[in-house]
This record gives sequence, structure tokens and C-alpha cells, in this order.
Amino acid sequence: MSGRTPAAPVATPRRLLMCRPQYFDVSYSINPWMDPGKPVDTTLALLQWEYLRDLYVRLGHTVELIEPLRGLPDMVFAANGATVVDGKVLGARFRHVERTAEGPAYLEWFLRHGYRDVLWPDAVNEGEGDYLVVGRKILAGTGFRTDPRSHAEAQEFFGLPVVGLQLVDPNFYHLDTALSVLAEDQVMYYPGAFSPGSLAVLRTMFPDAIEASESDAGVFGLNAFSDGYNVVLPQAAAGLIEALKARGFHPVGVDLAELLRAGGSVKCCTLELR
Repeated sequence: MSGRTPAAPVATPRRLLMCRPQYFDVSYSINPWMDPGKPVDTTLALLQWEYLRDLYVRLGHTVELIEPLRGLPDMVFAANGATVVDGKVLGARFRHVERTAEGPAYLEWFLRHGYRDVLWPDAVNEGEGDYLVVGRKILAGTGFRTDPRSHAEAQEFFGLPVVGLQLVDPNFYHLDTALSVLAEDQVMYYPGAFSPGSLAVLRTMFPDAIEASESDAGVFGLNAFSDGYNVVLPQAAAGLIEALKARGFHPVGVDLAELLRAGGSVKCCTLELR
């Protein structure tokens, strides 16, 4: 421990963008979680997603919706659609051809809703899948999806320090599957997802962080959303739930098991409109 006492958790209302999983399916495989040979229950996925959306509203957040497009089964994972900081929108350019049309679809939503400081990126980045905002810094993942050259692009556009982190385990292919921001100075993460150098950076930056077990990380317990007090995460991550309670947070467990078939959970479904 660093000896510094973290600030008491305080909830702050957020504006969130989500996408109904109307066309959700696993018809291709671009991560280790996806198996097109296993049937998907779209009705169940929709019910689980609706519970998450309604939970956000009950917690005091504003949820806006983008219309899903036929043929884009992963569009439900709104976090990948862009990165929004100070009203500035960095669009997403996807690595895999199966998802490339999602980037323009999300960018069009922002333009239609009055956002004017918008950048279409030169380098591949997969939105808040790999860009996580902590206070006035951005943690930026790379290794499987986002091109490290995009980190400089994001820093120049947002005018905030960008800290690159190397992911090394393909099961945690986006930063938001391996690390979750709890508050402006607090995070939780799975050490096994990171290269030795990146793990050393995290331990230097966040000496009081919650380090997740392999089992909690394996049920996507780190793919969570925090408003500074309420932490919404997969209910199967029992160890993280207890660790969060011990730090004064209010963990709220949910079941998004059907969406996990595509390698996504709470945070993947949630894009914050800062």
C-alpha cells in the first residue's frame, strides 16, 4: 500500500450510449470467446441487455440509444464505437473487416446529435475497448486490436496524457476486459493480462489498485462500469464483489452470460458520453 488514503467513493450521474442487441449473433469468430457453432439466444441477450439499461436508469444515469443495423451483430458493444472526452469524439476504426461498418455508424450518430469536434482516425483504434479515462489521463491498450500509433493520435486530439499498456493474453484482447476504472484515482485489473513492463507501470501509477484473480477475470469481472460508487459487473465475479465492498464501493452484480458468447459484458455495452 502507498499510505495514501483514497477518497471515499461518490456516485456521479453519467450520460451513456447503448445499442439494443436486436441483431446480436455469433456468426464469425474474431476472439477466443466466439464460437459460431454454438447457438445464440437473441431473446435472452435482449432481456439481459434491457435489465442492464434499466439498472443504469435506476442508478440515476441518462441512457441514450443508437439504432442497431442489420448485419452488424457486435454493434451492441457500444464501448467500441468511439471515445468521448470533454465533448470531443475520436471515432473508431476497427481491425477486423466484420466490424468496420460500425465505426462510421457511430460517428454518424454523434454528428446527428450535435457533436462538432469529431475526428476520424488514421490508425486503428477500437474506442473505449482500448481507451479508458482515469481522471485527466487516458490508459491505452494495444497488442491485439488498437494500433499503438493511435495513442499519439489520441493524445494530440484530446490534449491529455496517454499511457500505453501492452496486452499479452488473447482472452483479454481489449483493455476493458482486463482493467476497470473505479474512480479518478482508482482501478482494478488482472495482472496476467499485461506485459511485465506494463504491469510495472500500473503498479507504479496505482499502488492501491484491486488486483483480480484469474477466475474473476475469466468471467469478465473486470468488464465493469463504475459511476464512482456503484460498480456494475458480472455477478459471477464473487471475489471482486467482496474486494469492492471492502473499499467502500457498492457492487451490483448482473448476468450478461449470453452476450459473453461474443466476448463482451457490462463495459462493452456502455459508452460514456463525457
